[in-house]
Amino acid sequence: MDKKYFKIVYALFKKEFQNYYNSPIAYIFIGIFLIVGNWLFFNTFFMVNQVSLRNYFDLLPWLFLFLTPAITMRLWAEEKKSGTIELLLTLPVTDWQVVLAKFFGALLFVASALLLTLSLPITVSYLGNLDWGPVIGGYLGAMFMAGAYISLGLFISSLTKNQIIAFILALTGSFIFFIIGADFVLNSAPQFVAPIMKFLGLGSHFFNIAKGIIDTKDIVYYLSFIFIFLWLNTKVIETRSWK
Repeated sequence: MDKKYFKIVYALFKKEFQNYYNSPIAYIFIGIFLIVGNWLFFNTFFMVNQVSLRNYFDLLPWLFLFLTPAITMRLWAEEKKSGTIELLLTLPVTDWQVVLAKFFGALLFVASALLLTLSLPITVSYLGNLDWGPVIGGYLGAMFMAGAYISLGLFISSLTKNQIIAFILALTGSFIFFIIGADFVLNSAPQFVAPIMKFLGLGSHFFNIAKGIIDTKDIVYYLSFIFIFLWLNTKVIETRSWK
C-alpha cells in the first residue's frame, strides 16, 4: 500500500466524520449519551461511597448498545436508499477504502463523545484518591468495544436499505455478542460450550481491560472481531447486492 491509498482513505474518512457534525442528530445523540450516562453514574456514586468509576464503565457497554446502532444504521442503508452508493463506488476507490473510512469516521465520532466524559474522572479525583489505572483501562476497553459494535453495525447496515431494520438488527447482534460471555449465561450453558462462549463474548474481554489488565488475548480478540466484520462488509459491497 502506498501513500496515495491512505490519502484516499483519509479524504473519505474526513468527509464521513464531518457529515456527523453537519447534522443536528449527532448533537442529540451525544447529548442523550452524556445526560443518561452521567445521571446513571451519579445516581449510585454517592450511595456506593467509593472513589471509583467502575460503575460508569459497567454502564458504558449498555449505552453503546443503543448509541452505535444509531450511528451505523444510516452508513450504508441511507446510501442504498438514496442511490448515492452507486456514485460513490464508481469513483476510483476500493471497497476497503470506503469501508475503512466509514468505520474510522464512526469510531472517531464515538471517541469525541467519550472525550466529553473526561469531566467524570477529573471530578471524582477531586473527591478522593482515584486509581487512574482502571480509568485508562476502561476508556481503552470502551474504544475496543465501540469498534466491535461499529464493525458489526456497519456490516448489518450494508445488508438492508431500511435504517430501522439496520438499527434493530445491529442492536440485537451487539446484545447477543455482549451477553454470550456473561456469567449468568455461562452458568446455564453446557460445561463443554462455556469456555467457547466466554471467549466469544464481547463483555468478558471488555471487563478484563476495564480492570486495568491489558492482556494480549483481549486485544487480539477485538482486532480479529473488527477485521472479520469489516471483511464481511467488503464482501457484501463486492456483490453490489442493491442492484
